[in-house]
Amino acid sequence: MQVRVEAREVNQIAADVLAIPMAASDSRERLPSRLASADRWLGGRLEAVVRRGDFRGKAGEILWLFPEEGAGGPKRALLIGVGDEAKLTADALRDAAGRALGAARTKDAVEVTLLLLTSRRLRTPEAARAAAEGAVLASYRSDTWRTQREGPDADPETFSIAVDSRELRKARGAAATGAIVAEGQNLARHLSNEPPNDLPPAALARASQRLAKEVGLKCRVLDVREMQRRKMGALLAVGQGSKHPPRLVILEYQPPKGRRKLPTVCIVGKGITFDSGGISIKPSPNMQDMKHDMSGAGAVYGLMHVVAKLKLPLHVVGVLAAAENLPDGNAYRPGDILRSMAGKTIEIQNTDAEGRLVLADALHLANTDYKPAAIVDLATLTGACVVALGGWASGLFANHEGLARALRDASEASGERVWSLPVWDEHREHMRSQIADLKNVGGRDAGSSTAAAFLSHFVGETPWAHLDIAGTAWTAKPGPCQPYGATGVGVRLLAELLANWPKSGQI
Repeated sequence: MQVRVEAREVNQIAADVLAIPMAASDSRERLPSRLASADRWLGGRLEAVVRRGDFRGKAGEILWLFPEEGAGGPKRALLIGVGDEAKLTADALRDAAGRALGAARTKDAVEVTLLLLTSRRLRTPEAARAAAEGAVLASYRSDTWRTQREGPDADPETFSIAVDSRELRKARGAAATGAIVAEGQNLARHLSNEPPNDLPPAALARASQRLAKEVGLKCRVLDVREMQRRKMGALLAVGQGSKHPPRLVILEYQPPKGRRKLPTVCIVGKGITFDSGGISIKPSPNMQDMKHDMSGAGAVYGLMHVVAKLKLPLHVVGVLAAAENLPDGNAYRPGDILRSMAGKTIEIQNTDAEGRLVLADALHLANTDYKPAAIVDLATLTGACVVALGGWASGLFANHEGLARALRDASEASGERVWSLPVWDEHREHMRSQIADLKNVGGRDAGSSTAAAFLSHFVGETPWAHLDIAGTAWTAKPGPCQPYGATGVGVRLLAELLANWPKSGQI
């Protein structure tokens, strides 16, 4: 689907559906001036339904309207409520664009045009980006494995955003960025939704190699022999119970050469392509969802697509730590002691705490091989974070307040919520073992913080942030831009962080 930005009068728009986002208003005496031409095209029907109270602009409310024969312009109009105009957010416009696309499918529409709604707090560029993101996100479907699709088959060929001609240039640039970011999020969703029999670690590595070729990244894949040579004992142990051996994938973006040295940022993703829990096996209910345990790696994959497409002025390294955690006769056991790449020994108390083990080696590799200005990791790490924050926010843990602040700012701009939780020295001390350097679980109390504290032992003094996405990586509650399944969380957030990387000295 092509996303365009245009400046046209309503009667000049040749679309099957004209989507009109409308805010709730305390006064319905007069339509906003921006809708005057739409109301004329509709023969006064727009003002009439508003005055009668047939449409109140409540969030999620929709209403179809039709022009008179011979009126020209679009074939039909769709009113979409976005709620209180004073509180208009980018999320509301993403949802409006998503609703427009979904409704257009039911009409077999080829072209959809959305009249962009802005406000004092949401200017044209931000609004155009949000609308483009919403349309592209809504175009994603998670039914690729169905032999027959339910409902309408085809998306519109074109999604246009109508703006004031004075804002056309800025709006086009912002919308193009939004479409690229949403494409990256859809790539992350696709990987996470793939069944584990079709996406073992080697297949994830091959997908990364294809991506690198498509968008101009460097890709390096470490197999078992290379990981043994690098003494990555933690990652190797997690994967040794499966017939599908682990892989560590490095995707590297190097911006065009300039006169000054640009900072390096490493983004590390947990890539457990299926997690049975190993010897400490999980209960069977909902175990099918453990195909999503590689959502952190999926987000890194989608993000690297975005970084390359936007040509960001940073050296960005994505690290995907991929393994399958299964319980065969070769599986690692509770009571084992592993030696990590960093040389630290780890007592295994629970084999279902495997994500932190693969991340331990991946974080150490990122830190020592690339000496980055900062590291961010994403992982579906703890059920404790789901209990604390549900599906409404990802947990944010950091050893550097400047990096944490930058992530919170990126969260506000992207709509992907994070909430800061502590990693104190007491948490770090709690993860020390009686018989080894560290233990891989810290008990029920403060489970998310102790898991993050374990990871902190592998980043040294480098500014580092950990995003626990266990509650946000997939959903059973579809929305206008979100089908059942993987969300691709983290792509928009980290794209925003990298595109607005703090100035020297702040991190």
